[in-house]
Amino acid sequence: MDELKKQEAPKKKSPVKRFFRWFIIILLLVLGIYVYWQYFFVFGEGVKSGHLNFAVKKGNIFKTYEGKLIQEGIKSKVVGSIQSNEFEFSIKTKEIFDVLSVNSGKIFDLHYKEFKGVVPWRGNTIYLVDSIIAMRDPGQ
Repeated sequence: MDELKKQEAPKKKSPVKRFFRWFIIILLLVLGIYVYWQYFFVFGEGVKSGHLNFAVKKGNIFKTYEGKLIQEGIKSKVVGSIQSNEFEFSIKTKEIFDVLSVNSGKIFDLHYKEFKGVVPWRGNTIYLVDSIIAMRDPGQ
């Protein structure tokens, strides 16, 4: 009978093992929330307008679509110098890239999403253009 009681008695888990199990679970949860917040949460979105300077496909491992928009006006980071406003961005789809790449030099209104961090397969910048709102020739 004593042997039967010994077999039926459940083993108590060590408090240290239980602590580490909960610590790992909480750590993974916090890490997951941080990664989502830093790389996938849309921090802001808006529209930028300007002359399309270029649209390129580039990258070492992940080939992404990138572009640059030159905005009207002047902005200077250093007192006494003049510099144009530049908006460097990544392009979400090949369809948007195709339109931009054949219309370099035209004026575009581009809708973008802003993220806090960069993931290599999404592009080289924190700005991701997801649609073209308008396109027109410079003289219009």
